[in-house]
Amino acid sequence: MAKDFILPDIGEGIVECEVVEWLVAEGDKVTEDQPICDVMTDKALVQIPAVHDGVISKLYYAKGDIALVHAPLFAMDIAGEVSAEPEQPAASSETATTSNSTELLEDFILPDIGEGIVECEIVEWLVSEGDVIEEDQAVCDVMTDKALVQIPAKYTGTVVKLYYAKGDVAQVHRPLFQMSIAGTHSAKVDVSDALVKAQTKAVDPKAAVREQAVCGTSSNAQVTAQVNQKAVASPAVRRKARELDVDLTTVPGSGKNGRIYKEDIARFVKGEVPNSIDTSPLQANTAVANTANNTTSGTRVEPIKGIKAAMAKQMIASVSTIPHFTFCDEIDLTTLIALRTELKEQYQQQGVKLTMMPFFIKALSLAMKEFPVLNSKVNDECTELSYFADHNIGMAVDSKIGLLVPNVKQCQLKSIVDIANEVTRLTDAAREGRVTPDDLKAGTISISNIGAIGGTIATPIINKPEVAIVALGKLQHLPRFDEQGQVVSKAIMQVSWSGDHRVIDGGTIARFNNLWKSYLENPAKMMMAMS
Repeated sequence: MAKDFILPDIGEGIVECEVVEWLVAEGDKVTEDQPICDVMTDKALVQIPAVHDGVISKLYYAKGDIALVHAPLFAMDIAGEVSAEPEQPAASSETATTSNSTELLEDFILPDIGEGIVECEIVEWLVSEGDVIEEDQAVCDVMTDKALVQIPAKYTGTVVKLYYAKGDVAQVHRPLFQMSIAGTHSAKVDVSDALVKAQTKAVDPKAAVREQAVCGTSSNAQVTAQVNQKAVASPAVRRKARELDVDLTTVPGSGKNGRIYKEDIARFVKGEVPNSIDTSPLQANTAVANTANNTTSGTRVEPIKGIKAAMAKQMIASVSTIPHFTFCDEIDLTTLIALRTELKEQYQQQGVKLTMMPFFIKALSLAMKEFPVLNSKVNDECTELSYFADHNIGMAVDSKIGLLVPNVKQCQLKSIVDIANEVTRLTDAAREGRVTPDDLKAGTISISNIGAIGGTIATPIINKPEVAIVALGKLQHLPRFDEQGQVVSKAIMQVSWSGDHRVIDGGTIARFNNLWKSYLENPAKMMMAMS
């Protein structure tokens, strides 16, 4: 029995992902929990497993396509299951086939109806079970904690079941009602198009053409002409389109495969058409010409997406809203390196990988007890300062999918060995791009170990909403004077702090750094502070 695998929630707020690699092909036999494909969200690389034994009958997306959460990802024939429909007499087989191919029962999945909104109250049902409804007809009014939203139908058909009563609380990404879709071939339901229709009021292209003919204005005809049959856009962009009463099918998208961004809508409303619009799916001849030009010039263009796109947005938000200042110092790690070398073999036999990072993290946590402002966040209006109870210290990891900053939770309660085990786990997971969303959330301060690659001094960018970040330079053996005035070799590391100058001044960061430095230069003092 063929059954669709519905792509589940793969992260908070994530509504789509890119298919990076199919690990199976159509016709392959698979077992329960066998990896089927790798998908990339804007936060991590996620592996999707099979939930049954069976045979893969269809892959709904190609490598590189954008798959939608709560939509079919692939279909498979489940081992041991047979069709539940009884055999029909030969005389009635044609009728049954016609009936099955022209009518489809489908659940309407409540889409994202606002940033951060996960549930809403059913204020009023505008239809009843058994009612015949039209595409885009209002079905119900729901109330979020921000606004009253009207939910439209995706198709023409008959309402079969309402899953909630008036006054009930409905969950986003869960079935809201079920309907029988008239005249739809079940094997050819376009899930992407359905999701677009559910969140954006589409204009009938024929009606638009008729309206243009009546108006007789060529310029208006160019503006309202349909440029894409299936608008590719995020829920936030669709919400923006609804607010401005813009039909997304008439907006040229500047992203890959015609993806529409908020900037495209703004330009469309102003009557502007950007030069960077990628209309390759719409104009094949232009695409061929552009490809030829790129080949001739040797220029290669690729989209910024996934982790890199998320990092770009985060860095822009940080530098444009946080006044950074940098403080640099050097730390003598000679004694700490000797201690770590002495303990390394002992703990390695116990399965603990003892690097320098756990010492840096624990010393940072101890210093933040004396300077809690380093473990805080400021609101956007800079009117409130919130102090975090936990020291969730992040580490920037240069992974194969981009920069990731997982954090060790509750460092104030952990020993150096506990932190070492967490550092190993998080680093290994991040380098493979498989760190969990929970490990990436709720960080309170960050460490960037640029010295592992090279370089001594940096100006790191704060990981908003945190208020500070430190960059560790490479370890160097440099000549320094000892207490007797003799030149000796010391293990020196340059460190560079960036602080949020709205809440941290130079004196505070200097005194904090001095305390952190004292723990690292005198490990015995750090051990005493831990007791």
